[in-house]
Amino acid sequence: MSHPLYIAFIWHQHQPLYKSPGSGVSLSPSQQYRLPWVRLHGTKDYLDLVLLLEQYPKLHQTVNLVPSLILQLEDYIAGTAFDPYLAASLTPDEQLTYQQREFIIQHFFDANHHTLIDPHPRYAELYQQRQEKGQAWCLANWELPDYGDLLAWHNLAWIDPLFWDDPEIAAWLKQGRNFTLSDRQRIYSKQREILSRIIPQHRKMQEAGQLEVTTTPYTHPILPLLADTNSGRVAVPNMTLPKQRFQWAEDIPRHLRKAWDFYKDRFGQIPRGLWPSEQSVSPAILPDIINQGFKWICSDEAVLGWTLKHLFHRDGAGNVQQPELLYRPYRLQTAEGDLSIVFRDHRLSDLIGFTYSAMPAKQAAADLVGHLQAIAKMQRDSQSEQPWLVTIALDGENCWEFYPQDGKPFLEALYQSLSDEPRLKLVTVSEFLEEFPATATIPGGQLHSGSWVDGSFTTWIGDPAKNRAWDYLTEARIMLASHPEATEENNPEAWEALYAAEGSDWFWWFGAGHSSNQDAIFDRLFREHLFGIYKALNEPVPPYLKQPVENHQAQGNHTPQGFIHPVIDGRGDEQDWDKAGRIEIGGARGTMHNSSVIQRLWYGVDHLNFYLRLDFKSGAAPGQDLPAELNLLWFYPEKTMVNSPVPLADVPDAAPLNYLFHHLLEVNLLTQSIQFREAGDNYQWHPRFSRAQVAINSCLELAVPWADLQVPPDYPLRLILVLADEGRFSNYLPENALIPIEVP
Repeated sequence: MSHPLYIAFIWHQHQPLYKSPGSGVSLSPSQQYRLPWVRLHGTKDYLDLVLLLEQYPKLHQTVNLVPSLILQLEDYIAGTAFDPYLAASLTPDEQLTYQQREFIIQHFFDANHHTLIDPHPRYAELYQQRQEKGQAWCLANWELPDYGDLLAWHNLAWIDPLFWDDPEIAAWLKQGRNFTLSDRQRIYSKQREILSRIIPQHRKMQEAGQLEVTTTPYTHPILPLLADTNSGRVAVPNMTLPKQRFQWAEDIPRHLRKAWDFYKDRFGQIPRGLWPSEQSVSPAILPDIINQGFKWICSDEAVLGWTLKHLFHRDGAGNVQQPELLYRPYRLQTAEGDLSIVFRDHRLSDLIGFTYSAMPAKQAAADLVGHLQAIAKMQRDSQSEQPWLVTIALDGENCWEFYPQDGKPFLEALYQSLSDEPRLKLVTVSEFLEEFPATATIPGGQLHSGSWVDGSFTTWIGDPAKNRAWDYLTEARIMLASHPEATEENNPEAWEALYAAEGSDWFWWFGAGHSSNQDAIFDRLFREHLFGIYKALNEPVPPYLKQPVENHQAQGNHTPQGFIHPVIDGRGDEQDWDKAGRIEIGGARGTMHNSSVIQRLWYGVDHLNFYLRLDFKSGAAPGQDLPAELNLLWFYPEKTMVNSPVPLADVPDAAPLNYLFHHLLEVNLLTQSIQFREAGDNYQWHPRFSRAQVAINSCLELAVPWADLQVPPDYPLRLILVLADEGRFSNYLPENALIPIEVP
């Protein structure tokens, strides 16, 4: 018999512990929680996801709820959690201090403005004032109603559109301005009301069989690194490790047991699945997971690839070749017993997480369903006796901020299509494993040690700042071990502080790779948790913990930190480009130093396009201060193909200008017109069609579709920009280098 294609969606819901240790003892209520994201994501992302799913009863899914998230939700529901954003929101306008007003202007626009601010005219008006006139102007000129409205809108905008038909919420949205303290108190009550429904709704849908709820080690630690920080060298043999080796495998069963007991108490049954934090696995952690009673875990296709010593290639449409290796569960065999494991399709998960938000909802949903139908056809063509399981697993909260209406139109279109397609069947992971137990086996010792990020741990260890944080944690752990009398029963404060400090999120934000408006707060929270260990043991706090782990000044040059989806309008929206790579041109050495009209170059990608932005000196104009022609030339290292030289007069015979290139996009900066060409035989260039977009206003922004370049996924490209005037070489950038690009 032919099986339908089984699909397991797993949504991962997580927030680190923003709660400062000692909260409620010596700290004022407004200091208790450092950041508001549990409360705001709670009103926007956790309840609506499952309420939408409930409307499509044929579709079954899995949701992972991290214990540290649930703990904090419960504090907010009880009214005992306060964060600085909430404290400001509940302060009478006339009592706001100067410091609070500064804080409000700086932080109450911390949201994607396209989706959460722009749709609300009053919120957008205040945002534009801050962007165009600056924070100092707002501080000098705003009156009390401006602050009152901003405080209200910051909270209102994070309420999910699914709840906008609530009469009170609808009235606030219609009101728009002149919000009072009483209004803001009622908005806060509405937030708590929504938060209070999250866990009961998950429990109800799990009992009805439509949902499986899984858990994660207690505070979301990277278990393989708790077992041994040297496991970082499995994927990166030359990794620079912390000065001290962290080896506290005994903490692993503690995190697992706490998560297990916590889950049993909230959901009235035992968990079956475990989402290892950051999908991080290693042979060392399997015995504890099995001994605790978990039946299955989830990881990433990169980990499977390393384990099988198989590189997963994709065809031009992005679909996996040799899909039968990825789309099946495996049984990990150990001396303690067996454990099932599923591996997610990295690209399909990333399309939802990073790309579909930039597409019309129905088109995005059709694209995903089209990929699944293509996989279903491959399954039928393979005539496999074994059913296939496609696992799509991703962060279930952060991506929706970039979707119109918090992803509601996309999810509705997707769920309707999946309900109507008989050959695609959505299941929970446990449902599938009960009916079709894993037959393929992997010896536990063969499992690769890595995470969802490139199959390595470089996001959490190996960088100087990350390693410094590990050394601080090691010292604190040794101190706790030197107090055998301090047990979890008689000194819970010390152990809770340790568990919090072992969480993965602090290491994520330290060092290169990730940055946010709150880096300094994450640094402080990590050190506060370590403080908590020493204070609970009545030991002196080491002086180094009173200094930041790293300097949080703005970076200069850096590589891309994630996918971007800029609106191509020539305005250089700061949020659109915040994860882009950046190269400083104006301050660089050599011919284009401070006199350069081009100050900065930004670049980045998503699954649809390559993006480029050039920032000009204030008042600079193409054709006057700036040559009128910009040429983008793509070079493909180590690839055999027809190439041609730069087709301009007076090009210097020096690298990289004397390289041969394969694609050329010419942009006329005066008319904003483009011509796309491809190299041909005998050093010729042939015209090709292009859907590239260009816009010039305060800066230049450009989007070049991958379809123009016709390159497969995971392909390395190099790019150079050459400025010209009437076909004659003028200058090039970046100097003495090529821009490195990886096709997603």
